Amino acid sequence: MTRSGPDIARTTAIYACPVCTAAAEHFLSVAGEDYFRCPTCEARFLDPAQRLSGEAEYAYYLQHENDPGDARYRRFLSKLADPLNARLAPSSRGLDYGCGPGPALAAMLRDAGHDVALFDPFFAPDPAPLSALYDFVTCTEVAEHFHYPDREFARLRGLVRPGGWLAIMTCFQTEDAHFANWHYRKDPTHVVFYREQTFRHLAHVWGWACEVPGKDVVLMQAPGGAPA
Repeated sequence: MTRSGPDIARTTAIYACPVCTAAAEHFLSVAGEDYFRCPTCEARFLDPAQRLSGEAEYAYYLQHENDPGDARYRRFLSKLADPLNARLAPSSRGLDYGCGPGPALAAMLRDAGHDVALFDPFFAPDPAPLSALYDFVTCTEVAEHFHYPDREFARLRGLVRPGGWLAIMTCFQTEDAHFANWHYRKDPTHVVFYREQTFRHLAHVWGWACEVPGKDVVLMQAPGGAPA
């Protein structure tokens, strides 16, 4: 059934949070979609049964226009690139995870003197970069697409050297009252929504440091010595 607005009626579905695996509770039904929230890490997520197929998801991504030379897109990505660069040693080695069809962030970091490998399950699927360790791993406008974020974050942690950085950018969810009309929710490929507290919770569980240098950006540092 398609609904024209939010409906707080509960669903009988029960899910574990895909981010931290704690028991989740029904949050909201809107436009025929059911959302859940985690009282432990504060993430919100779409009913897994209502996600797009892989084919439909890929078709939607093909509509994106992420030109590495677009000055506006570069300014957008600088929210993450600038604070990350300030924390990196010269000529650091990194991975742009979920780089998309136009890896603008990788180009920016290469311009800053770093060596950046690429991985994307749709647009750069060669798994070879996933067998290395990096001084930094970036994940920009990607985490909201993760169907299994607990597995993805475990993979990302395993790619970071001791003392290295995991840099994530995603639009933080804030006020539940605005969720139904939030533009980020309306993207059909967005299935998980994070709060600042979600990442602080994960960092605490992992034993990592966590910084939020600006809106929608989190920098998480692995324990250990400075990256080589």
